[in-house]
Amino acid sequence: MQWTNKGGALLLAGALLVLSGPFAATTASGAPGGAGAPALPRTPAAPADPGEGPDPVDFAVVVDQSASLSDKDLARETEAAALLSQGEISERSRAAVIGFGSSEKPGQSPVREVCPLTVADAAGRERLSDCVQELGRRDAARMGPGTDFPAAIRQAVSRLTAGGTGAAGKPAPKVVFLLTDGKLDVKDSPEYGTDPESRQSNGEKRLTEELARARAAGVQIWPLGFGSEIDRAALTAMAEGGYRGACSEIPGSVPHMRVVGTSAEIDKALQETFAAARCARIEHGTVGKPPADLTVTIPPIATDGSLTVAKHDPKVQVTYFDPAGRKVPVRGEFDGSSFEVSGQNGPVEALRVKNPLPGAWRVHIEAPEGHRDREVAVRAIWQGRLRSTVVLDPASPRAGEQVKVEVRMQTRRGVVITDPHQLAGLTVAADLSGEGFSPVSFRLADDGKAPDARAGDVRFTGTLTVPAGATGALEIVTRMEAPGITSDRRPLRTRKAEEAPLVTAALSIESAAVHPGGTVHGTLDVTNNDAAPRTLRLALGDQTPGAELAVTPATVTAPPNGSTRVPFTVTLGKGTPYGELGGQVTVVDPSDGGRVLRGAFLNVRVEAPPTWWERWWKAVVGGAVVVLLAGAFVGVRLAARRRRRDLTGVTLELCQDGRALDSLTVRRGQSPGGAFAFVVDEPYGAPPTLRRVPGGGSSAAHVLRRTGAGELLLRPRGGAQVPVRTGEPAGLGDHELVVRGGRPAPVRGRATSPWDRRPRRTRRTGGPGGRGGGGGTRPEPGSGLGPDAGYGADAGYGSDAGFRSDAGFGHDAGFGSGSGAGSGFGSASGSGGASAAGGQDAAPGATDYDGNF
Repeated sequence: MQWTNKGGALLLAGALLVLSGPFAATTASGAPGGAGAPALPRTPAAPADPGEGPDPVDFAVVVDQSASLSDKDLARETEAAALLSQGEISERSRAAVIGFGSSEKPGQSPVREVCPLTVADAAGRERLSDCVQELGRRDAARMGPGTDFPAAIRQAVSRLTAGGTGAAGKPAPKVVFLLTDGKLDVKDSPEYGTDPESRQSNGEKRLTEELARARAAGVQIWPLGFGSEIDRAALTAMAEGGYRGACSEIPGSVPHMRVVGTSAEIDKALQETFAAARCARIEHGTVGKPPADLTVTIPPIATDGSLTVAKHDPKVQVTYFDPAGRKVPVRGEFDGSSFEVSGQNGPVEALRVKNPLPGAWRVHIEAPEGHRDREVAVRAIWQGRLRSTVVLDPASPRAGEQVKVEVRMQTRRGVVITDPHQLAGLTVAADLSGEGFSPVSFRLADDGKAPDARAGDVRFTGTLTVPAGATGALEIVTRMEAPGITSDRRPLRTRKAEEAPLVTAALSIESAAVHPGGTVHGTLDVTNNDAAPRTLRLALGDQTPGAELAVTPATVTAPPNGSTRVPFTVTLGKGTPYGELGGQVTVVDPSDGGRVLRGAFLNVRVEAPPTWWERWWKAVVGGAVVVLLAGAFVGVRLAARRRRRDLTGVTLELCQDGRALDSLTVRRGQSPGGAFAFVVDEPYGAPPTLRRVPGGGSSAAHVLRRTGAGELLLRPRGGAQVPVRTGEPAGLGDHELVVRGGRPAPVRGRATSPWDRRPRRTRRTGGPGGRGGGGGTRPEPGSGLGPDAGYGADAGYGSDAGFRSDAGFGHDAGFGSGSGAGSGFGSASGSGGASAAGGQDAAPGATDYDGNF
């Protein structure tokens, strides 16, 4: 095999070894979305407890159906109303849809309740999807063309105050969303008076009365107007005349009016208004005509949400894919999330999701021919209902003692929130209540100011002093408020310490990044001032579901009248999900009624175990570099050896009786392995010629070979190998063979390295002459094969004129050879006689080979 093949194979092997690491790592870890890629551990779903979901809300969508609206405007109002009823995120909420106009003659009613107050569970949302379509069917015989705001608000308030409870048995918030394109118009409604002027005046008075009734009943009014005929002052009065309460203290959550330019904008505006009213957030996705893939992003902090798809056409079919690229069911449980679709047969469809996977959701839309002309829009309305984990220091404070309160947030899955950007605008407060004192409220902050340790670590800290009148049990409830974020308001219960405790404890837990199945180290310092030993218990609380944490040792004995330090470890289960680990370690004194002595958060990030490549890449790369260097070294050696053995440029000259009969030059690639095979053809009646024999190893051919050391060997056909020197004749049957050009064979005692060779002599072409060298220019006395006689290497057959060799029979004397006049064997001064330099003057056109070293 030639060196190029060997060297190339070695280099390729080294490159593959280097690349196999990343490729193996990719295969091991799994490409995102790739087939067969192992899924990362996911936190299991939380129990399906309705109380864990978002707080319910009772709302009515009141839609203007007056004659001023075009059919297209009315259709857009209908779709907007459907978006609200289908996109509601709580299955405990209730919704009603009411159309209104006026009553101007017998048989007419100013309102039309197309959907009675309906619970927005799976079945209820389907009923709402069907009944809301009745808004698009106006009946002039049953409803007049005017705009009777007082009747519409009265109907909505009456329905919403018919009952219903929210979280913890409290009444659910009540909200009216009113859509209109105009202003109060009851001038043709007899119930408001006998003439148009008095009717309008009485209508305004009646509206004020109905708004006062709404305020008293705790019903918010959120007006949304569109078009150019809107009475902005009247809409503002409606928003401010109703109940001014809000779902939170966040700016924008208090009822206010909004106006958009056309009915084409009301679906987006109404959903944004709805999100503000129920302390949710909305994410606007992409828009496209079927067939298409639309996307919308749900953030990590979301715990409940709905993906709404404004299809416009019931023929549009929708398929949902989660951020991992997996098709999700329209109903049921899947990978820790629960799904429930509604409105598939209507112009608006929605997928309600509990515990959604955060990221970009893909919504694929298809439609048959003839139903692809309308743009479809996807949006996500969501809310993050966070759990608060609270640590008190001291855990059981005394009356009058200052307490440090530290709060950390986590989702229903137990995922700890660590990105402060997700909690932008969040305010955190806490309420302390108990026996013997009035409730106390205080703020907590994450601003890096004492007592908060570090700003932006999403640990909210504050202090309060336990009232001096506290006599027993204490309860702390945290409140979180931000756009789209609410808290579960779980209480932390403790009790007041009667006196200075005999046993105190301090906990420290290392901050670490570990893999599932790993351990975290901590230290417990206990001081026991009691005369008897105390057995304390280490407990774990607020664990991330699926973490399977275990603390060792579970119990610690504190010796009497002394202090002790005990190291402990927290071990993570193999199935612990990746990310920030929720939970805390507490020290409990069972002999003191289970009093908590101290608690500390786990500050642990769970990471995926390193892949084979991540563990061994340094060794692999180092080994690959060694292999590549070794391969390069071997390649260089092989290349040098091949160059030494290569016969390219060597000329074989067939001679007889001192005359050159024919010559053959070895070309590139004709001497594989350093061997060149040839034969002497002797055609009848013609001079003999040299001919190359391809293959290099025929037994019927002569073979010239160069060894790795540079020595030339000639193996005549059927004979044994004999050494050959450049420029010296060697027997070849009835002829002689002279090898010219290339590199000479090494001589004992002479340097053979390329850098030790003598520089090439500069040759000049000689004067006129026949074939071969003639006309020497520097005659010397001397003749024949005298002491300095030899074969002149620079004379001869058009190349390297002459048979000059410094290692010839003589020294610095030549034998002029050629077919021109004056060729002879004798005195160097004769015509064609060799010069002292061995016939340096060659015939014109002679080729100069760098072979005379």
